[in-house]
Amino acid sequence: MYINFWYPAVLAEKLQDKPLKLTMLGQEFVVFRDSHGQAVCLANTCVHRGGSLSGGKVKGDCIQCPYHGWQFDGEGKCQKIPSLGKDAKIPARARADAYPVIEKYGIVFAFLGDLPEAERPPLMEIPEFDSEGWRATWMEYDIDYNFERSVENGLDPAHNEFVHPTHGFSGENDNYQVNITRWVGDPNWGPGFFAQFNSPESKDKDFAKMKQASSTREAGTGAIGANQIWTYIRFGPGKAMHQYMYECPLDEHHTRVFLVNLRSTLLDAEMDEKVNQMNWNVASQDITVLRALEPPLTPSTNTKEFMVPADEPILRYREKLKEWEAMGWRIDRETIRRHQKRVAYAIPSPARRQAKGWILDPVPVCPAMPKPGRAHAAGE
Repeated sequence: MYINFWYPAVLAEKLQDKPLKLTMLGQEFVVFRDSHGQAVCLANTCVHRGGSLSGGKVKGDCIQCPYHGWQFDGEGKCQKIPSLGKDAKIPARARADAYPVIEKYGIVFAFLGDLPEAERPPLMEIPEFDSEGWRATWMEYDIDYNFERSVENGLDPAHNEFVHPTHGFSGENDNYQVNITRWVGDPNWGPGFFAQFNSPESKDKDFAKMKQASSTREAGTGAIGANQIWTYIRFGPGKAMHQYMYECPLDEHHTRVFLVNLRSTLLDAEMDEKVNQMNWNVASQDITVLRALEPPLTPSTNTKEFMVPADEPILRYREKLKEWEAMGWRIDRETIRRHQKRVAYAIPSPARRQAKGWILDPVPVCPAMPKPGRAHAAGE
């Protein structure tokens, strides 16, 4: 798991009057709306005596700890310590980590890291979100495996033929071969590619309307940062489905997926449920395979999996992860496990670069390393 990326926290419609307790990157957070309706994300541990802020109340623009009533505003600054008296001066060190928040595409995103704004990785954009001729649906679901395995599956052009009967011929096509036609993506933040593939005609009369007469389709997919992935499926002229998956590691073995699906065909609202059901059927097929992988975590070296040319997108993604680890962004889970009953950690927030004297320890990260060389090449 990695700090310094945007993570989806909650669907905007679910964040209403009461504070929510969320687990992200193995740490606990409180998310709430202030008196202006603005979403706020803070580390959940009260710096006084360890109370869970999410169990308290929203008081104006502050969250009030249920243990001793300390109140923290959207910047994490303590505004009230009842035991000191009404007009007491609040010590500067009485503050919680507060994280930048963006509410966009129907999701509340939190930047979990300490980078200043100009240096932060991008939030994956949805260019057609407000465009005429496109319709959006949302899904949120939990998976019981590591987010890297999930992202790699999305970048895997070879699995569709065997895992998804609607995408391929279940291995019965003797002429099957992975055909990556071009590479795209941002060299700083992740690989992307387009490929041609063949799929059977849909037996569903509605979805059959999306597909052209030929069985040849074009699909593209790519990663942005450690945890965001897009997939474009082009069935024919004016008929496409664009999917945007924002993944949030809850811990090493559990992930919450937020899927925003855009379609340029079958735009009637009554098709929303059917489209979501189709997407869930596909996701369920992936889940069945991925929860049985061994090892459940991505191997530390590519030599422990025999890679072939079709795995190049995955290799490129792993190269980026190594780069971010070398920058000191990977969380050191082993150290956290050793001290988890004695130490309360917090993901370091941007304010930590501006002030010293924080109460909670920042989560330990793997030490920064020299920039690694190229990953083990496909087929080597």
